[in-house]
Amino acid sequence: MTEIVNESSLSSARERLAARQAELLNALLANGPAPTGFDEQRLGVERRALLSKRRGIVRMLGPEVADELGDRFRLLFDAYAAEYPRRAGSRAREDAAAFEEWCRACGELSEKRKARWKFWQSN
Repeated sequence: MTEIVNESSLSSARERLAARQAELLNALLANGPAPTGFDEQRLGVERRALLSKRRGIVRMLGPEVADELGDRFRLLFDAYAAEYPRRAGSRAREDAAAFEEWCRACGELSEKRKARWKFWQSN
């Protein structure tokens, strides 16, 4: 026996799914509450993994910043990430530049040097 799915129930199901996905992303990326049905401990593991990945990408894109910060890089980046979760549609290079500016504003980096051209940057 086949069921006929009308367009409004399909649209409603999509909206519910989108809302649940938004809750999950908020929990993972913005340290929001765990959505109903999700294990907080497992979400914590994923949060830390995603933060580590984000930190590694920022380190790769801004090695001079990471080098200047030295042992303070991880602690400072984690504080920055807690205050500024990644926004939907943001790019990793924007995140790295924002972290650098945040560090400068906090007095953690020396005066801004003239940027050197990198092979991956466009003119």
